[in-house]
Amino acid sequence: MARELTPPAIAADYARARRRGRLESLALVAPLLVFIIVTFAAPIAAMLTRSFYTPEFADIMPRTEEALSAWQPGALPSDAVVEAVSADLIAANEAKTIGRAASRFNFEFPGGRTLLTQTARALGGEPARTLADLVALDPRWGAPATWAAMALVAKRVTGIHYLAALDLRLDDAYAIVPEREQNQIYITLFLRTLWVAGLVTFLCLALGYPVAFVLAHLPIKMSNLLMILVLLPFWTSLLVRTTSWIVLLQSQGVINDLLVGTGFIANDQRLAMIYNATGTITAMTHILLPFMVLPLYSVMRTIPSSYARAARSMGASPMTTFLRVYAPLTLPGVGAGGLLVFILALGYYITPALVGGQSGQLISNIIAFHMQSSLNWGLAAALGAILLGGVLGLYLVYARVFGVERMRFA
Repeated sequence: MARELTPPAIAADYARARRRGRLESLALVAPLLVFIIVTFAAPIAAMLTRSFYTPEFADIMPRTEEALSAWQPGALPSDAVVEAVSADLIAANEAKTIGRAASRFNFEFPGGRTLLTQTARALGGEPARTLADLVALDPRWGAPATWAAMALVAKRVTGIHYLAALDLRLDDAYAIVPEREQNQIYITLFLRTLWVAGLVTFLCLALGYPVAFVLAHLPIKMSNLLMILVLLPFWTSLLVRTTSWIVLLQSQGVINDLLVGTGFIANDQRLAMIYNATGTITAMTHILLPFMVLPLYSVMRTIPSSYARAARSMGASPMTTFLRVYAPLTLPGVGAGGLLVFILALGYYITPALVGGQSGQLISNIIAFHMQSSLNWGLAAALGAILLGGVLGLYLVYARVFGVERMRFA
């Protein structure tokens, strides 16, 4: 017996079909979703957490954390605090974890690693009873700055990494003050990174726009053939492309030898084009240029040639036709390519590390240094979080001003 097709029955069937379609779609994208969560979302979440949550010192010295939880800046510790700290030092020394706690302390208090390790060895197995007992082992225990720094690192949740990333610090009274002048490097690096990324984006646009224009207006067979030359860099290792620029730009390299051989410069006046900002900008522009050409080409290819002919037929000059008709239609490609190149340039690491030298280093190189060498992961995470926030902020500003639809490739 056939089921009666009443409006409620039809609506129920339609709802079941939609639910089944959603489940099938979810099953298809589930592997990709898991991959994105594991390889992208989870690492970013771990980095953001690491930037303000640093439990290493508190885990190793729990009694110190509790004793200094109500610490008042500028004060000296009571005997109970001294006993808690010395007991933790003895326990950490016996457990062979004193080095980790001392390294964390050293980030906020210069010489703190030596202070903790030597005091732990000097105490032996007998905790200090009074502050005078610790001062007898090392006079630095009598300074309020020592205890203020220890109270800071004993906190599990802290914002000191973000202060350090902005060239700020907390003084002994826990007031925010500028970092010492010789230690103020991060703001300069952020500004340099923005300047290099902006300049590379501009150069890629200036070089890529005419290339994309030519490709878009050639016959399809010829443009496909020339497109291979644009895509060719993707078939070569990034490391190979970067080291090739070292061969070209170094003092005894190909370009300097050519300039000397043709008489443009003297042999003792060879140009310094490597291990500085010039080398970084040159190599990054070459590497990122295809990321500008491809979005521009995909947009230019869809612009009907009849628009330009109509403008010319109405008396517009070639320059007016380009500026008033053609160029505005390419803005989606300019926006997509510019945003893509700028974001990639902000986080570039390998190229500045190889050809940048001291003046060509970007913030990504300092993040890598703290992750691999100094092991100050909290500061590295804070620097990365600020960089990520800046990128998201620029994206939101762009979307607010121009509209998200302008970032479409076609």
